[in-house]
Amino acid sequence: MRPASSPAPATGDEQVTRVLVVEDSPEIATQVSRRFAAEGWEVEVATDGPGGVAAARSFAPHVIVLDVMLPGFDGLEVCRRIQADDPRAIPILMLTARDDETDLLVGLGVGADDYMTKPFSMRELVARVKALLRRHERTSRVAVADVATPAGPPPIELGDLVIDRAQRRVSRGGTEAHLTPTEFDLLVCLARSPRTVLTRERLLEEVWDWIDASGTRTVDSHIKALRRKLGSDLIRTVHGVGYSLEPPEE
Repeated sequence: MRPASSPAPATGDEQVTRVLVVEDSPEIATQVSRRFAAEGWEVEVATDGPGGVAAARSFAPHVIVLDVMLPGFDGLEVCRRIQADDPRAIPILMLTARDDETDLLVGLGVGADDYMTKPFSMRELVARVKALLRRHERTSRVAVADVATPAGPPPIELGDLVIDRAQRRVSRGGTEAHLTPTEFDLLVCLARSPRTVLTRERLLEEVWDWIDASGTRTVDSHIKALRRKLGSDLIRTVHGVGYSLEPPEE
């Protein structure tokens, strides 16, 4: 369903941002929809897992806000099916009622880009969604530019770690690791300055376009996902400061 306050589709070259909200709580769905509509966005709401997948196919959203706990099947399965269906890799922000690290890592592993724990502020939710949209647009522009330049950007090679920026592929010791778009961007950010400690705030700004320190747990969860996929020795934690990529020895 679409809230009555949703704006009419734009005319001419203007494009209205389409947001899909998959949330089974009527109260939360209504509040989120109204807040997004106030931004001038077109909003579609689905209340269960199968409905979320169907709406993603028919509505073609630019971004999805997805609850983890849903009837039918959960948000993790919704995320898997949406990302398998759509090669555009729609940015997805997951909502979870529990600050459970395992759930968050699974969510990141199946293609989510960011997460927020309930309860949350509407202001922060809007800011996070806008950051996802900006980053996705920037990544798309870079991809188009890389296609226009046959050689593309050169790969980053650090010991047995190879980051192919043109094809957005990563391997370590000759074994390819499958990273989400956000994980890849975070790894590249760290790899551009190896052995240099980057603060969580800087990583948030460069990777997520998010400048509020309240999102630092998002960085921590993505770092854990990278370690799980590439090895625990690759990224060093500097407690109270941030992270540095430690190039593996040849």
